Amino acid sequence: MPEYCVTGGTGFIAAYLVKALLEKGHTVRTTVRNPVDVEKVGFLWELNGAKERLKILKADLLEEGSFDEAVHGVDGVFHTASPVIVPYDDNIQATLIDPCVKGTLNVLNSCVKADVKRVVLTASCSTIRYRYDVQQLCPLDESHWSDPEYCKRYRLWYAYAKTTAEREAWQVAKETGLDLVVVNPSFVVGPLLAPQPTSTLLMILSIVKGFVEEYPNTTVGFVHIDDVIAAHILAMEEAKASGRLICSSSVAHWSQIIEMLRAKYPSYPYANKCSSQEGDNNPHSMDTTKIAQLGFPAFKSLEQMFDDCIKSFQDKGLL
Repeated sequence: MPEYCVTGGTGFIAAYLVKALLEKGHTVRTTVRNPVDVEKVGFLWELNGAKERLKILKADLLEEGSFDEAVHGVDGVFHTASPVIVPYDDNIQATLIDPCVKGTLNVLNSCVKADVKRVVLTASCSTIRYRYDVQQLCPLDESHWSDPEYCKRYRLWYAYAKTTAEREAWQVAKETGLDLVVVNPSFVVGPLLAPQPTSTLLMILSIVKGFVEEYPNTTVGFVHIDDVIAAHILAMEEAKASGRLICSSSVAHWSQIIEMLRAKYPSYPYANKCSSQEGDNNPHSMDTTKIAQLGFPAFKSLEQMFDDCIKSFQDKGLL
């Protein structure tokens, strides 16, 4: 039974990946910045099989060599650790771009040293869909890349960081012969696993509770967390998987999402004003033929992913 390492174990995708791998009987190592912070990592120890087969190790994206121990001797590495949505402060380089780009290089360099058989990198559809000619190209597929100049112009720093990091990752793979497969999920939605919502889920909660005045002027693909986890495991275990894999269900504008939720859960004080920010609202479609050809089943619907999400917020007393 292969042993795997998952970076950034407390993240939304990473935590579910650790859970799924433990449930399949694997031994799992995961990295966090502070393994003794019980508030953050405690829920991982409660997962089925964690006491017997989980190791939580300390590593920092910005520290060279800090992943050496975590990846040494494992069969495969899932590099999911990455800052997602940070407040757009003046120091975007230090809070978002460096951890994303340098962190990816640090992890991959450790994997090269350890001769890891396969690395699955969590990228994003934001490395694909930000470009001036997006509507002429649709449906977008794995051959398309975001344009860094477009990202800079519209201050889409997350997309800029993820695109730069993914480009660098492919460069490392080319130079070293590392077997790299990249999963490109869209906006991930689903039930909460950790005690507190982070990143994408926190954004949904803020919109539903009306904590923010405006909802994003964004047209984006959405995808259920279960599908994202299944795609990562397929990318690792299927010998024929290679290159990039788009992992996305329906594309919708946030206004459509709020309308759908309001019809079903009318009692919440949703954010009701659309942001005027441009650049992120281009209608588009994503082509998922490539992952389907590897045997991936149909993606779960918008309704299901948001129902699962809202229900988990209610169960945890957040709504």
